[in-house]
Amino acid sequence: MNPLDPRAVHASPDPLVAGGQGAVAGGAPAGAFDPWSYRDQSSATDVDLVGYRVEATDGGIGKIDSASHEVGGSYLVVDTGRWIFGRKVMLPAGTVSHVDHDAREVHVDRTRDQIRAAPEYDGNSHGDPAYRDRLGGYYDASYADLPPGTAR
Repeated sequence: MNPLDPRAVHASPDPLVAGGQGAVAGGAPAGAFDPWSYRDQSSATDVDLVGYRVEATDGGIGKIDSASHEVGGSYLVVDTGRWIFGRKVMLPAGTVSHVDHDAREVHVDRTRDQIRAAPEYDGNSHGDPAYRDRLGGYYDASYADLPPGTAR
């Protein structure tokens, strides 16, 4: 897999739309990245995502243990199982590139390494404003790691 290939970045058979001009199926962040809002509200809100598998750009990371659909505060808590020794991770909703309800999969536009390196989560973290600021800032900054011209 070529990490510079935009199709590989999004773990989707055809994530580029609009003639390959960088628009992402499921919605790309418009303007500034909002880590706490789903890009495509219709595919993720009002749906119970608990139990869905989560796919990073380079492989699976676990299953959704809990999900929040708060306006401006949405997130997923993913049980990573044996991948990170039973650790749970919190993913801001803005990292979700698309949801495949038929396959019961949520695709995020981050690598396994980026997710592993995120600020550590514990059961009380989701409500802590300082943790949320750190986590949102971490994922916002990780967009800078994508090659220029790559769809986000």
